[in-house]
Amino acid sequence: MRQYEMMIILDPEIDERTVTPSLDKYLQVITNDKGTVDKLDIWGRRRLAYPIKKKNDGIYAVVNFTSESATAKELERQLGLNETILRTKLLRPDAR
Repeated sequence: MRQYEMMIILDPEIDERTVTPSLDKYLQVITNDKGTVDKLDIWGRRRLAYPIKKKNDGIYAVVNFTSESATAKELERQLGLNETILRTKLLRPDAR
């Protein structure tokens, strides 16, 4: 098991109250595979450095979790299939 950090940028047109429930649905991939979600931090609406899919803003969320590498890749794959997710970035904070 390894620790991961994932930043997720969501479409700014969705309601901010629905961000946590929709992310929890995807984070079940981690808990179903004996991983743990350590922290879910919703940053809210922020300006993007450059437009993504013709959007200038995005709703940022950071998830810290512990899981196997295959589980982390599966989570990233499923989030990439969702049209309301503009971008994801997965990294291991302890790797150098």
